[in-house]
Order: sequence, then structure tokens, then C-alpha cells
Amino acid sequence: MFDVLIINGNLVDGTGKKASKADIGIIADKIDQIGNLKDASAKKIIDATGKTLSPGFIDTHAHSDGALLIDPIHENGIRQGITTEILGQDGLSYAPLSKENYLLNKRYLAGILGNPPDDLDMSSVEKFRSHYDKKCSINTVYPVAHGALRIETVGFLDRPLLGDDMKKAKQLLYKSLEEGAVGLATGMSYYPNAWSDTKELIELCEIVSDSSKVYITHLRDRNTERGFMGGGVLEALEIGRQSGVKVHFSHTRTSALNVGQVPELMKDIDEAKSEGIDVTLELYPYPTGSTYPLSFLPTFAHEGGPDEIIKKLNDPNEFEKIVSTMIEELSPYRREAFKDAVFSYSPNNPELEGMSLSDLAKMNNQSLEVTLCELLRDNKLQLGYRGAPPINVRVWSQLNEDAINLLKRDDYMVGSDAIPMGKYCHPRAYGCFPRFLGRLRRSFWENGLEEMIQRMTQNPAERFGLSGRGVLKKGNFADVVIFDADNINDLATYDDPIQYPVGIENVLVNGELVVHNNKATGLTPGRAIP
Repeated sequence: MFDVLIINGNLVDGTGKKASKADIGIIADKIDQIGNLKDASAKKIIDATGKTLSPGFIDTHAHSDGALLIDPIHENGIRQGITTEILGQDGLSYAPLSKENYLLNKRYLAGILGNPPDDLDMSSVEKFRSHYDKKCSINTVYPVAHGALRIETVGFLDRPLLGDDMKKAKQLLYKSLEEGAVGLATGMSYYPNAWSDTKELIELCEIVSDSSKVYITHLRDRNTERGFMGGGVLEALEIGRQSGVKVHFSHTRTSALNVGQVPELMKDIDEAKSEGIDVTLELYPYPTGSTYPLSFLPTFAHEGGPDEIIKKLNDPNEFEKIVSTMIEELSPYRREAFKDAVFSYSPNNPELEGMSLSDLAKMNNQSLEVTLCELLRDNKLQLGYRGAPPINVRVWSQLNEDAINLLKRDDYMVGSDAIPMGKYCHPRAYGCFPRFLGRLRRSFWENGLEEMIQRMTQNPAERFGLSGRGVLKKGNFADVVIFDADNINDLATYDDPIQYPVGIENVLVNGELVVHNNKATGLTPGRAIP
């Protein structure tokens, strides 16, 4: 007898192979049989007539490190069909950190990760993973956060990793990889990561390469003089070239600044791949991004961490210096994001959520820079923002088509970049995967269901070494999504983002129903994997 039997479904197994009629029999947390099981008995039978059965979706880029510790049911993820999330992204997370450094970094990251409990042991990746294992609705994966390595060695300071500090960082990295980390993640728009140079990253990535794991990079656009060829794509490729590490590019997509230029976007990457550099990429299907506005402050302002930042913002001379140098350090893309910022998360002043920085500046008869610095100071840095969508609908439509053209590549996968914090969070936190599978697939890749699911399942499972995941086959873990391929769609919008998608009726994680008949069950069977 099976524990769960799913009958009459259209099986899309995750390999890209065309759908076929099949039933799935599950015992405990594994798929026991796939085939014609109509006469079998089970404790729970789900009739999936007219529905698609696929592997659970693997979100390769999520900022849920804090959110899962506050709300482990995580409906915004599981209701999308996400059964696994890769945390630690952009090098912004909590391990490995001493108690003192965890509390420091927790305050610094509160605008993007929220405010998890103080009394957690984050001193190792093993301890970090224990806070999620069998305590969340989804599986979690962790690459070592580059920011944590720097804080634990040279502190929250603009200092190079050299000598004994580099030795300690390498030891921490090696131990973390041994404890289950799938690689090293960095974000070169953020601190303390952006205080590194290319040499430091190559040295660390040699350790990652020796373990056959992955370097995940949000590209450098701060302190560009410290990066090979000015940072960006060429720096990341050089790190792969020199260290031999597998390189994974975060949210690589077109924007309003280069809309329609997919071949140009991929030119350097394709040349590097032809020379043998191992590269994969991810993206989300939206025209703007989201992060925490603290990242707009200039390099010097971040030194010392949150308490020192607030101290500077309270000093009239330092405040003026921050204001006068803020914009000159930002890349063109970040300057656009600065002008279009809408506050998505403000727990100390919820009335700010949904208001734009530009409107607040006009109301106060101030510059954008002064307004932002005052808000950060008065809200103890705990603010999140998202970009406003483009007014030009034709640009937005072309960005959608660009996203599908990128996802058609066999080296791509999906990362929501979700930040599920605040009343006006970015809609990608609730709609990323069904948006691809629904409106965008039907508009731009009508016959692409099986290939799209392969990008969401097998590709990330293979890339990050998630054995037994990403494909529906006998012996694999029973992470399964049951959805209506004809009617699946996202409902989350920029003005009303906390809306669950339609068409995803049942989701199983490790053989247990975390979503049943369109409702979260409250179960927490997720494991810390691999």
C-alpha cells in the first residue's frame, strides 16, 4: 500500500521529455512506483485528471533566510510550487558567524531579511542548516555567504583578506563546504562583499573548485577599480578562468537600459563557455528589482556595521559627506533604481510602505539623497524597496520576451530573488514561477512546457548537486507539484503583490502535502539538503 497515490495525471518528469499519462505511488518520502497504478491502494489518493505532474520547482535565488525563521509555513513559496530554495544569496546571510557577529549582521541585513530571533547559533553551516531542517515547509540549500566570511575574519571593515585572515577564511570556507554548503555566494553591490578584490575571490574560489562546488555571483558594480576589467561579467569569468570554479550568474536579464539586446548581453559569456569556462545563469520574469536601500550609501559609510552607519547619519558633517558622494558611486542601473525606489518594507513605520522615495522627497522639499538618509537613520536602517514598473508597456512586453528567450537556453534556470517582507513587496515573491509557466509561456513559448519545467527542476538539481531531486523517477524524493497547465497564472502585481497564484492545487515536499486543494496544510517536512 502506498502512502500517497496520484492518479490520472500528465507526467512531465523534469528531463525535458514530452508529457505522458502516468500515476505516481509514494511511500514515506520517496517515489516508489511510476506507471499504471489504477488498481493500487493507498492511504491518500489524489485524482489529477487533466492536471500536470512535475517535480517540485527549485528556486535558485531566494532571500528567505530570515523569513523562514519567522514564518516556516512560507505560503508565498509553496503556493507557487516551490519545494526547494537556495538561500545565502548575494553573500547576505548569517553563517558562519559568532554570536556577536550574527547579531551585528542581523541588524545590518534587517531591511532585506527581516528580524529573526536573536538566540540562534549561527557559528557554523551545520548549525545554520539545523534551524531549517524539518522545521520549514520547503527544502533549503545553502552556499556560504561571502559577507559572513569577511565579517568573521576582518570584521565589518574595508580591509583586504591577507595572511592569517585569508587562511582563517579558507578554513571556514572548507569546513562549511564539508558541512553541506553547495558553494560560495557573493554580491558585489553589497557590503562587506564589495570591499574584496578579484584576487581575494580567486583564492577563495580555488577552495570551492577543489570541492567541485559552485561560485554564485551578483556582479560587481561597487569599487569597480578593485575588479578585473572593472568588475561585472568579465571579472566573474576571470575568477572562473583562474580558479577553475563553476560560475553561476545571478538574475542575468535585460533591463530598460538594454531591452531587446539578448545577444549582446550573452556575448562575453558565450565566448567564455566556448573556451571551457563552466557557466550557468538564472533570471526572474519582471522588469525591475528589489533590495534594501541601505545599499545605496557610499562605500565609506558602511564601515563598522549598523551602529557606526547610524552614528555617521547622526553627525551633520558625515551626513553631508554621505549625501554628496552617494550618487557618484552608483552604476547607471542602480541610479535608475534609486530614482524609481518604492518602499516595500518598513516595520517601524508601516505607513511608508508603498510610497516612492521621489514623492517623499517632493513632500519634504528635499533631495532624494537627503530624504533617504533621514529615513534610514530614523528607521534604524530597516527599510526595503522595489523598483517601479516601466510606464512604457511595449518595453515591458519586450522584456518579457527577452526573459523567455534567455530561459530557452539550456544553461538557464529560474531564481525568484524573492524578498517576502512588507505589504508592498516585489510581486516576484508570490508570482515568479507561475508567471513563467502561465502568461509568459502562453505568449512566447506555447509548446515549451516540458523544457521550461526542465529549467526549473533538473537544471538546478544537477548544477547544485541536489541528488534525488529535480526529476520524477523511482527512488527520488517525492517533491511533486500538481497544476493545471492551461490555467496556471500569477495574480501578484506591483500594486497588490500579496496574491497567491491560480492553478496550483497540490504540492508535496518529501512525500507530504504542504499544499492541498489550494490551501497550505501547515506541515513542515522540508529538509536541509543536499
